[in-house]
Amino acid sequence: MGKQDNRSYMLEAIRQAGLNLETGNGGPFGAVVVKDGKIIAATGNRVTSTNDPTAHAEIVAIREACAKLETFDLSGCEIYASCEPCPMCLGAVMWARVDKLYFAADRSDAAVAGFDDELFYEELQLPYEHRSLPVEQILQDEAVQIFDQWIEKEDKIEY
Repeated sequence: MGKQDNRSYMLEAIRQAGLNLETGNGGPFGAVVVKDGKIIAATGNRVTSTNDPTAHAEIVAIREACAKLETFDLSGCEIYASCEPCPMCLGAVMWARVDKLYFAADRSDAAVAGFDDELFYEELQLPYEHRSLPVEQILQDEAVQIFDQWIEKEDKIEY
């Protein structure tokens, strides 16, 4: 895949972000999933139109690509995001096993527009007891029993 192709895929992600400004579907973010030189999914953020705080452009694009390809593993795919993914989206990109991530604007550009994820980056580095969201671990042994059953399960689908 050449630089010109990369540029056209990123321009589509940016176009999707712009469409959100026109349609009001969500924030000014877009994402495109590409496989074998073909766009599999191209979408914008849908947080406000679906009342779903997880409906960031990257996650919506991953969901659509997985549905279209009938798999949860997007190995062999690349994702183009109009902006550097937040920690949630970066996690989703990694869980989807996307081969490569491209982004245009970065987190500081997003912060200027009112989308500041810095708190999330900072919070993830803190021990639980120092985070602004109270976190308490309970019933660890009971939950680990389920993991033990998973380990023993012979007909599981690994991911």
